[in-house]
Amino acid sequence: QVQLVESGGGLVQAGGSLRLSCTVSGRTFNNYAMGWFRQALGREREIVAAIDRSGGNTYYTNSARGRFTISRDNVKNTVYLQMSSLEPEDTAVYHCAARNSDYLRGYYVTSNSYDYWGQGTQVTVSS
Repeated sequence: QVQLVESGGGLVQAGGSLRLSCTVSGRTFNNYAMGWFRQALGREREIVAAIDRSGGNTYYTNSARGRFTISRDNVKNTVYLQMSSLEPEDTAVYHCAARNSDYLRGYYVTSNSYDYWGQGTQVTVSS
């Protein structure tokens, strides 16, 4: 059984920073490509960033590029999302997701590509 647990969300003022963490347990972490998604109230879930098994290849949605950084620590079984210059439009529940992948250097950007999901952590950015 694979479990994903997010942490690091909270309330921050516009322009501030947060670092989200997602720790994976139950299987070999470095077999998984990882992603961060978010879902704002009344909106569909959307990709924010993704990272391959090696950590060497990353993807960012246009709104995240230049402000957010995804990284992973394969020793700590954790993927991170460092978020800076936060805007009220970034307010959402942020979920991490894991995909068991045969490919060392490949990431995934659609939600139906992922096998496992965390419960999510709330990020609220005040103006």
